[in-house]
Amino acid sequence: MNLRRNLKTVVVSLLAIVTLSACGTGPSSEPAAQPKSVQVRNNYQSEQLNLNVKSAIAIDSKTGQLLYGKNINQVLPIASMTKLVTTYLTLQAIKEQKLSWDTEVKPTKQIVKVANNKQFSNVPLKMGHSYTIRQLYQATLIESANGAAMLLAQAVSGSQVAFVRQMRQQLKKWGINDAQIYTVCGLPNKSVGTDAYPGADKDAENEMSAKDMAIVGQHLLNDFPEIIETTRIAHLNFTDQGSQTLMTNFNWMLKGLSQYQQDLKVDGLKTGTTDAAGACFIGTAKDSDARLITVVMGARHANSLDPARFEQTGRLLRYVYRNYQPIVFNQNEVIMGTSKINVHNGANKQVDIGMKQRRVIWGPKNGQKLTVNLTKNTIEAPVTQNQTVGSYSFKSGSTKLISIQEPDGIKLPAKALQSTKQVNFLLRFWHRLFGG
Repeated sequence: MNLRRNLKTVVVSLLAIVTLSACGTGPSSEPAAQPKSVQVRNNYQSEQLNLNVKSAIAIDSKTGQLLYGKNINQVLPIASMTKLVTTYLTLQAIKEQKLSWDTEVKPTKQIVKVANNKQFSNVPLKMGHSYTIRQLYQATLIESANGAAMLLAQAVSGSQVAFVRQMRQQLKKWGINDAQIYTVCGLPNKSVGTDAYPGADKDAENEMSAKDMAIVGQHLLNDFPEIIETTRIAHLNFTDQGSQTLMTNFNWMLKGLSQYQQDLKVDGLKTGTTDAAGACFIGTAKDSDARLITVVMGARHANSLDPARFEQTGRLLRYVYRNYQPIVFNQNEVIMGTSKINVHNGANKQVDIGMKQRRVIWGPKNGQKLTVNLTKNTIEAPVTQNQTVGSYSFKSGSTKLISIQEPDGIKLPAKALQSTKQVNFLLRFWHRLFGG
């Protein structure tokens, strides 16, 4: 009787384990943790650098690592920095083959009216004339031409209003929910005449936070890095049926222009200026191992020759270079102290792990030690080579390094550098009963 009872107990236990495994309650089927909704802090190291702007931010273009922040969540007018969203959607339309660089389009009467308003930055577009997407794209980024940006929008979506709606949708896809967008070029709603966004106040302007503007820059640089080939151009002629208009980039930090500084290596992206916005600039600079994105908003704008936004950008970049150093983690790199991960029910008890992608972390220059840790120490077998098996987190001393996407701590994916099979059923059963 005792033998039968013991056998029955084993069989019942075995059936229970099989049932639980089939229902997905085993260790390999635990529900994924939901991402935390954490507000990015409004200020970060702002006491270390007193910038004369309303808001500012500096981040790494790949990881979004936050290096400096002043009022980064404050929603403010963005003026012609808007045009980066317009150019993103244009590049996307070209990638999807809805347009080509050589597609020719003609402006409407309202676009011509804006394009020939000497109060706005422009190249003069003419009724009945055709312009290529390439011409309009270059004019939008270099001369900050408002009419050209409007004609790009017309080509992509058929109307200004339809394109504004597309801009709003794109921003929401990126997690930008506080933006206010009314025009495709950044002018106030009243300045685009019959193309004004319906139902909005005539004085309404596009608004976004410095953090969200940096996110726009991230997507643009990571999805379409070729944009730098245009934003780095200081001078270019705009040709219209034999007549030429010399375009000069509003980013004066480029080589050949008045605010160029050889050591800063600024090669983009876009300025913005209105009475409400003041002087704004989203810039990018290439370090030998990384690319930075900076945003300054609401800088002084005493007159059209005021270089304040570029002076503040220069101070911000120098702050970053003075206080941080880029540390490169190459793809497949094994990090000391976190070189292996335990494998539950694996033929091998551990597998080697390394960095999934090449990434740069900006480490401190203040003597604080940069430490790297794994977010978990055990995974379930089987494991395949190149499988993501966890994440690395980073600390400077006792302080977590954070990003604008991960304000509770940057996490970079770790991958398995080798594979291992799952042990057979009997061994798994034994491990469940007795551990191991």
